[in-house]
Amino acid sequence: MTQETIDRIRKFTEDRDWDQFHSPSNLAKSIVIEAAELLECFQWDNERFDEQHVKEELADVMVYCQNLADKLGFDPDEIINMKMDQNEAKYPVEKAKGNNCKYFEL
Repeated sequence: MTQETIDRIRKFTEDRDWDQFHSPSNLAKSIVIEAAELLECFQWDNERFDEQHVKEELADVMVYCQNLADKLGFDPDEIINMKMDQNEAKYPVEKAKGNNCKYFEL
């Protein structure tokens, strides 16, 4: 996400004085709710879905994720790279390539 997009998300929240409603637990709940709405896009058909609706629901999830990162003082790039380091260690290419097993089953 670009800084311009992050700033736009922050301004949207600030302009509406919504930060008062953005406790970490409320934001986490909102992420789950929006993720369920995203999943609903694929409920009955994995191949025929409304692409615009998927984009909108995915964007909602991402906006709430950015809001939660802001609320907790987390840098999204830092935490994503931290988690990718962990994933790369748990799922080495030579064991995980083409395999959908959990890391403890590899």
